[in-house]
Amino acid sequence: MLKVIKKEGKARLCEFTTVHSQVHTPAFMNVATSGAIKGAVDSVDLESVNCQVMLCNTYHLHVRPNDELIRDLGGLNKFTGWSKTTLTDSGGFQVFSLASLRKIEEEGVSFSSHIDGKHIFMGPCESIRIQSNLGSTIAMAFDECIASSSEFDYVLKSCNRTTRWLYRCKEEMERLNAIHDTINKKQMLFGINQGSIFSDLRIKHMEEIVKLNLDGYAIGGLAVGESKAEMHRIISCVETFMPEDKPRYLMGVGTPGDIIQGVSNGVDLFDCVMPSRNARHGHIFTWNGIININNQKYRCDDNPLEPGCSCPACTAHSRSYIRHLFKSKEMLGMRLCVMHNLYFYNTLMEKIRDNIEQNTFSEFKEKYADLLDTRI
Repeated sequence: MLKVIKKEGKARLCEFTTVHSQVHTPAFMNVATSGAIKGAVDSVDLESVNCQVMLCNTYHLHVRPNDELIRDLGGLNKFTGWSKTTLTDSGGFQVFSLASLRKIEEEGVSFSSHIDGKHIFMGPCESIRIQSNLGSTIAMAFDECIASSSEFDYVLKSCNRTTRWLYRCKEEMERLNAIHDTINKKQMLFGINQGSIFSDLRIKHMEEIVKLNLDGYAIGGLAVGESKAEMHRIISCVETFMPEDKPRYLMGVGTPGDIIQGVSNGVDLFDCVMPSRNARHGHIFTWNGIININNQKYRCDDNPLEPGCSCPACTAHSRSYIRHLFKSKEMLGMRLCVMHNLYFYNTLMEKIRDNIEQNTFSEFKEKYADLLDTRI
């Protein structure tokens, strides 16, 4: 259930209530692809960086350790130790990324495991069954994520197929949620809008999937090669056709500036591997821009990664020490930087929410949308 508390322009301050927790939006969902944030960060650490939602991937957990094993151990929340809201991606993007190995048919997609080459078939029903075994709070519908360079005719056929798959996802979830031993009988289903960079296809597809009255709606297939201007144009045109009373999720986006822009276009939920992935290479998000802790100028710098930051890394360690850890190839360096970047992203969302509440979000956007993406 979503309650819109306040709006400033298109930016929305909301409360999203799930079976596992209440999520204050706009919110960033921290990406734990295989049940953990890369960089040795566990569920207790996620609490310390103010995470509200943990996102895991259906495909990766299906191939290892296996979704049935996780079901037998009590589901994703119990397996990982995370008690709050979880979202599982359908596996559609992973199928897209395995393009050279896949074969798309009406029933689903055949492809080879990236781990052992084993043949895998995944369609809408298979994806939903896996996500039901995982017991996530929110399951994403199985879709086809296509390249931004795809031709109009193929995109149209793909959108129609994704819509047909969505109907099958909904039917399968309703069946599974009615079974007595299903882990999460209140599992939610989000549909995914596709259409590449074609505004008319995006709008038509959103109008079609809204008819199913799902628990939430996502904008997928962006940040896959199109320009930022094209991405923002698509978000803006699609938002008008998204239900006011349902969560809006922009998949796989992105930089702090992209998030601020997305909020200004009415988006509620975001996810991206960027804060953790960049942190593992020493790239640190700060309120003055992005720094590279590997640079020589930080060798004798006894300041924290960001002065005034209250994250676990900044309250205990200096830039000099963390740089030393990277140069010594100590895992602790990556872990501390991941903790900082996740704290930064979650704090960013908190400040966005505060500014919407105070009706000052437009000023916040003007000050930070470009600055936070600037490399120092």
